[in-house]
Amino acid sequence: MASWRQLTADDIGALLSVADVVHTELPESFEVFAERVRLFPDGCLVLTEGDHLYGYTISHPIRRRQPPALDSLLDEIAPDADQYYIHDVCILPSFRKQGYAAQAVSKLLEIADRYPSACLVSVYGTESFWSRYGFRPPDSIDEVLTAKIRGYGDDAAYLERLKTP
Repeated sequence: MASWRQLTADDIGALLSVADVVHTELPESFEVFAERVRLFPDGCLVLTEGDHLYGYTISHPIRRRQPPALDSLLDEIAPDADQYYIHDVCILPSFRKQGYAAQAVSKLLEIADRYPSACLVSVYGTESFWSRYGFRPPDSIDEVLTAKIRGYGDDAAYLERLKTP
């Protein structure tokens, strides 16, 4: 049975193989993943069974409503970060519908509760999945964020979730 564990730099090659299957239209570089693991390892997990990697998560704090553009480096986690950004929960199709995504989201929301809110960019029509965890479109977003979200594809939607009491 597969389980989630901390992502390490040694996992990135296998992670890219998963990303190449799931995110054919949204590629990101080795350097982006390596930087996220270095900057915020708590938010980076992999789904493994034995020596095989079947999924990953990437998440980290940001300034409110300032998620990074796709395939861009952060340089640092802002000291005044006040929102938690779930960049990716990615699982190979053969491992979906087995509860692994729910496990990952649960782990990430525990971290997210350290911040007033969490956000993400929903892609591939996953808004209903994220709504189960309290993520909703905000009433409005500015032009800068709207342009950034377009970089994630035509179906991308920015969603937020307030901290649970």
